[in-house]
Parts: sequence; C-alpha cells; structure tokens
Amino acid sequence: MAVPMWAEPGSIPPVEFTSAEQAAAHIGERCLEDGGAGRVGLEIEAHCYDLEDPTRRPDWDELSAAIAEVPELPGGSRITVEPGGAVELSGPPEDGPLAAVTALLADRAVLRAAFARRGLGLVLLGTDPLRPTRRVNPGGRYQAMEEFFAASGTAQAGAAMMTATASVQVNLDAGPRAGWADRVRLAHALGPTMIAITANSPMFGGQFTGWCSTRQRVWGQLDSARCGPVLGADGDDPASDWAGYALKAPVMLIDPPDAVPVTNWVPFADWADGRAVLGGRRPTEVDLDYHLTTLFPPVRPRRWLEIRYLDSLPDAVWPAAVFTLVTLLDDPAAAAVAAEATESVATAWDLAARAGLSDRHLHTAAVRCVHAAAERAPAELAESMRQLVRSVEQGRSPADDFADRVVRHGIAPAVSQLAKGEL
Repeated sequence: MAVPMWAEPGSIPPVEFTSAEQAAAHIGERCLEDGGAGRVGLEIEAHCYDLEDPTRRPDWDELSAAIAEVPELPGGSRITVEPGGAVELSGPPEDGPLAAVTALLADRAVLRAAFARRGLGLVLLGTDPLRPTRRVNPGGRYQAMEEFFAASGTAQAGAAMMTATASVQVNLDAGPRAGWADRVRLAHALGPTMIAITANSPMFGGQFTGWCSTRQRVWGQLDSARCGPVLGADGDDPASDWAGYALKAPVMLIDPPDAVPVTNWVPFADWADGRAVLGGRRPTEVDLDYHLTTLFPPVRPRRWLEIRYLDSLPDAVWPAAVFTLVTLLDDPAAAAVAAEATESVATAWDLAARAGLSDRHLHTAAVRCVHAAAERAPAELAESMRQLVRSVEQGRSPADDFADRVVRHGIAPAVSQLAKGEL
C-alpha cells in the first residue's frame, strides 16, 4: 500500500499518451492487484483544537512544532496534516483487523499525549462543528485545489471538504482477480449501511444540519464525476468501471508536484485524445497517476481498495466499526450475510447520511451486519463491539451521542470536553 512517486528532476521524460484508449489500458492494468486478502491498513483523521480556546484554529507553525516533538510511534504510523489542520495517522498494512487496530490505538495514545503537552487536543468527529472553514496547510496542492473548486462553482463545499471533514479510512487487499467484481460490489453495497452505523457529524458551522453524517453530505455536494460511486451498471468489471470513471472526470491539477489548477472543464479523455490541450502537450503516465489522486469516490482502487465512507469515530467504537467492515468483506460467510442484508439499501447514500439508523430499512440491515461481525470478534475487541452492537440495536449512531452532549453543555464546551479526553 504505497503512495505514487513522481518523476525525479532530470529523469527521462515519460511518453505521452496517444489516445484515451491507451490511458484506459494503463489504468486497467494497474488499478487492482491480483493476490490474497487479509492485510488491513488504517488511516484516521482528528480535528485539532486549542485546549483552552476551542474556537481558535491552531496555525501551521504550532502543528509543525507539536509533530516535531512526537516520539517514535510504536505502530509505525505516518503523521500528516490535512488542509484545515486535522492531523492524520496512516498506519502500515497489518495482517488482519486486530493487528491494524491495536497498532493504530497505540500510535493514537502517543500522539495525543504529545499534543496535550503543547496544549492541543485531537477530536474524532466527522465534521468540525464549531469553527469556520480555513486552510492552514500552505501546500501548493491544496491552494491549487481551492482555485479549482472556486472555478467549478463548488468553492464552499470544497473548502468544507478540505478543512472541516475527517474520516476513518480502511485499506484492504483487492483479493483474487476472480472475486474482484463481487468484492467491489459489496464494498459499495455496504456503504449506506456503514454510513448509517458510523455517522458522527450532526453539526457544521455552529449549527445542527439535520443530517447524521454532514461529512457525507459535504462530499455529496461536490462533483459526482469526481466524488460519486465508481460502480458501473452491472459491476462485472471493476477495472473497466474505474478506467471509465477516471477518464470522464475533469482534470483538476497538472504538472506534479507543482499542482497547477485547471479552471475549465476538461475530461481526462479529451486531453488524452487531443481534443483539449493542457500545458501545451498531451498527458503522460505521470499525469494520469496524479489525476487518479484527485478523484475521491467512496471506494477507490489503488491496487488495493480504499474505503473512504466512514466518519471519524470515537476511540470507543472505531475499532469495532473497522472490524465490522473488514469482516463483512474478508470473511466469506459474513460477506454472504452482508450482501443479502444490504441489497435493499445498497444505493441509499443520501438517505443514510441524512436519516442514519432512524430509517427502518437501514436499521434492519445494520443490525444484521453488526451481529454477523460480533459473532467473529476477538476478545480484545469485545467491549468495543458490545458498545457498537448496543447502539445499533437502539437505532443510535455516534452523532446522537455528540448531539446529546451539545444539548447538555453547548457546542464549545462539548468540543472542549472531547479535546481533553473527558467522557
């Protein structure tokens, strides 16, 4: 599970594509890796707050200083900073969900302690409920993305996505080629049910939004050609589905790593076919690989599968949510239960984000899914699974718990409590 590498300065220039068909073949050959299943990589984002003033957004220098003082992380996670200052831990792939969860929990504890010494707290919510959107990461890619969103008429949603949302991302092996279609179909079909189970973002901009997962709503407000589900009409060939999706999507940035925004609508296919010219040339493999990093569907092929639809969740339940998702995809018997349970709600993305488990069809699917996972949970995750199962059975998501806290204490005190680790 590696990140793409751009051509080094002075290296041989890559060859330009001569057609969109050639670009599609490049994608299809590389997007999924034929092999076994079982490895799990986790990434978790947390909003960073000043422990004394949760309305203030720590700046880039503060975040950099705090990260510089973090000791070596026992689980080997990498620390990065999102555009709005959310701090992300990205763990290496581990053998199975328990190992991945255990490693990331250990790294979370070290990171939180180091940030607390700097007067900073890390809060696991799907959206920042309190502060206005503002970018603090000075990276050129993020500045260029802002310009792209502004030109495409989605400046507000783009700013919210970049600076006010946070998630738990689960990375799984693609598995054997013969099972790709069923695996990718199920990863999509599980999306609405898992969104309802893990919704944890009922507020944005200091107000209740009426959505359980405002994070998912924000992503839904962005261009569906870039952020919508990849799955094709029948889902029988996920590699071709991904190639078609990527070629239809408009080019956001060119000339990596400088990140020059493209402010008019140019599908990648038009660039590859020569119907549009960007940078005075046709695209290369480097351009295409970079383009793929600017596409944000809920399930993204990266040789493995990136599953991107879970809200950032409290430490008490995200281990169980991760175990549930992995088990429903990697355990054949559990996968069969999940496929049947989610069939009627497999495309209910907006309903899940808005209504969560209050929708009876989503609730029924969720109960069956978490029970299937709980039957297979190891003893180390028993308490987290008990909490998740109890909440799902009651028709409650983490968003309900946070909303109750806000009603009792107010928004700023509620955020401050979470930043300080208070239950």
